[in-house]
Amino acid sequence: MNVLDRYQETGAYLEGHFLLASGRHSPKFLQSTTVMQHPEHALAIGEAIAKTLEDVKPDFVIGPAMGGVVLAFVVAKALGVRALFAEKDGKGGMLIREAFKVNPGETFVAVEDVVTTGGSLKKAIVAAEKAGAKCIGMACIIDRGLADLPALLFTSLDKIVFPTYEASNCPLCQANIPLEEV
Repeated sequence: MNVLDRYQETGAYLEGHFLLASGRHSPKFLQSTTVMQHPEHALAIGEAIAKTLEDVKPDFVIGPAMGGVVLAFVVAKALGVRALFAEKDGKGGMLIREAFKVNPGETFVAVEDVVTTGGSLKKAIVAAEKAGAKCIGMACIIDRGLADLPALLFTSLDKIVFPTYEASNCPLCQANIPLEEV
């Protein structure tokens, strides 16, 4: 599967000046919600990620809200397990709502749409581990190549490295290109 083709086909591949969730700036952005709103693309992506995890047998799949919610669902569907999501707790971390049942000793896979630094993915993992579960795998649609994640547990459908800049040293800011928050 050529994932970038799906992003381009749906208008989800953007160029300009973007503020990433990591706080870094980039001239390119992949808007996964634009791709994932199409069930045929979402299901195909979920099945493709599940194939990268075929040796892993989790009890559930978790994704960080918002980018990982639909993805967690389609990957869980392909794996035949439950889908959960973690959301911001207002204190810099994430939590799992009481409506989601996590049993101590359960295993899980954490998924995210696009991973830049891996911060949101790590926070979702911590939330599930606080509930007593154990992470046995991580996956994403696009790996932007900046995350420090263990290679044994981490898989992606594609690795696309776009330039990113610290806000204080951003040539796009210096060129007065308007910054878009995405």
